[in-house]
Amino acid sequence: MRIIFMGTPDFSVGTLEALVEAGHDVCLAVTQPDKPKGRGKEMQFTPVKEAAVKHGILVYQPKRVRDPECVEELRKYNADVMVVVAFGQILPKEILEMTPYGCINVHASLLPKYRGAAPIQWAIIEGESVTGVTTMQMDEGLDTGDMILKTEIPIAEDETGESLHDKLAEAGAALCVKTLHAIENKTAVFEKQPESPTAYAKMLTKDLGNIDWAKSAVQIERLVRGLNSWPSAYTHRDGKVMKIWKALAKPQEECAEQTELGSEEHTAQKTGKNAMPGTVVSVAKDSFCIQTGDGVLRILEVQMPGKKRMDTGSFLRGYKVEEGMVFGRE
Repeated sequence: MRIIFMGTPDFSVGTLEALVEAGHDVCLAVTQPDKPKGRGKEMQFTPVKEAAVKHGILVYQPKRVRDPECVEELRKYNADVMVVVAFGQILPKEILEMTPYGCINVHASLLPKYRGAAPIQWAIIEGESVTGVTTMQMDEGLDTGDMILKTEIPIAEDETGESLHDKLAEAGAALCVKTLHAIENKTAVFEKQPESPTAYAKMLTKDLGNIDWAKSAVQIERLVRGLNSWPSAYTHRDGKVMKIWKALAKPQEECAEQTELGSEEHTAQKTGKNAMPGTVVSVAKDSFCIQTGDGVLRILEVQMPGKKRMDTGSFLRGYKVEEGMVFGRE
């Protein structure tokens, strides 16, 4: 099939590569404009642009796809279908209906669950045990088009936003190729979406990572995993931000038992179960535990401003953490 591909981030690249490998004629890659990045503010290609250039595919980077000149530019390519994967702009009706097969989208959730910008991370944060990828025929709504195919991916107990992103990107690439094959052979079945049983998977912001220690340890652990690797979960101590990259939710008693196995230098210390959320209740050689609204959170990997990520054992050799310290106050 002759395809216009629309996508921007890393998540989109696998699908573009799979379409090329499957023998489709990707005549144009449409992606967001290049942006300055790093200390030098040098202009950097989007991941999709990098992949397109590698394969000799023409690249088009409109600021607004709704502009009439953009619509007319896309019309010149006489494509059979458009494939859209995390492009980053809402498409107007003129583009949605431009090609014979319309616009096919690869969405990283089991629709109608988690419509929106960040379905991967919210599935972890909300405690789902399984998620997946759905291909759909796009309409003018936000992820409301007719569903075509789905594939399920279990969410591991230690799953992070980054690891799940990679699994779903790979699954989505294969599913897209399968979907286009079904469309071309006229065997595709289009299913209307019911109402979504979940909240809209809103865009991630840095503020979302600010840990509320009054929540349960299980909720906070899921937040830590879901926001790894961006924007990350964090807390405050003495006016400094401490990012938490890895943690485990534990019952009060279990954390106390584990930390009692620490060295003399880091002999485990405990406070009562009524300790204020955010309070350090025990310290061991390789970790420390913070009281939450329900249970304790064992901290295993952190990062201080200007420093690299480090395991908690390394952190404790350079930073003093004692029972009774309180995290969460700016």
